[in-house]
Amino acid sequence: MFKAVFILLALSCAASVGIAQEASKILGTSALQQIEGAGGGGIVPWATIGGYGSEGEWGGAASAGGVQVSDLVLDAGGVLIGWNNRVEVSFMQQTLQVNELSSGPFDAVIQQHIYGAKVRAFGHLIYEPWPQISVGVQQKLNLNPNIPIDVLGADSDRGTDIYVSASKLWLHALAERNLLLNVTARYTNANQNGLLGFGNGDGSDYRWVAEASAGVFLNHHWAIGGEYRQQPDRLASVDESPWWDAFVAWFPSKRIAVVAAYVDLGTVALWDEQRGGYVSIQITN
Repeated sequence: MFKAVFILLALSCAASVGIAQEASKILGTSALQQIEGAGGGGIVPWATIGGYGSEGEWGGAASAGGVQVSDLVLDAGGVLIGWNNRVEVSFMQQTLQVNELSSGPFDAVIQQHIYGAKVRAFGHLIYEPWPQISVGVQQKLNLNPNIPIDVLGADSDRGTDIYVSASKLWLHALAERNLLLNVTARYTNANQNGLLGFGNGDGSDYRWVAEASAGVFLNHHWAIGGEYRQQPDRLASVDESPWWDAFVAWFPSKRIAVVAAYVDLGTVALWDEQRGGYVSIQITN
């Protein structure tokens, strides 16, 4: 998991200082660092602000994880910082490579850097009757644009996603268990989240896509759920399928979170039926 391992160790030491007070957000409501760096689920950003810092406090998280499907491996590692349960900034590095037994023009590693920011506009995840609403932006830079642009016909090596998320956690709502629902609307021109470049030969070609998450806390430490993420499907040379996953999350304490998921990415570039697993570990404060 490259540099993220060292980041995790560093944050683990910092966590002992206790920037966020132990009585702040309840266990699990810090969410996870999703695959693009924002606080949320595995593949969908939520309206939550990452870390356990509440009003007047700082929080943070570092994560390392990866997706392995039939022909592709995606590693991701990054950090986020939240302040005052209002503002979140994040960074994520992704590395995509083709499995050794696969073939095609992808005889290279594709890396991407994603810089993110999110602001809670209004509402509260738990203590107000309406959902928490946040607005976020993700600036993405593909470091290996020759494949997306020269081979697949993408327009650019960089793009900016803008999204709006609404999240709500209902306590004791489903068989006395806590229920979380999230919906996200994203304005994007990123092909496969930017790993296959941005836009197409006709220009930037932005469009709105829909994303959603649902989770049930079985108890204080375990949650199960699923996510769905639409893709813009703008490249003429290849198809792009929606993503979905089914996950299990474990929160042994406020300092550690582990998530495992079954993921279905559908068709990715030249490969269809891309299904497999996702695992991530996060250290949070």
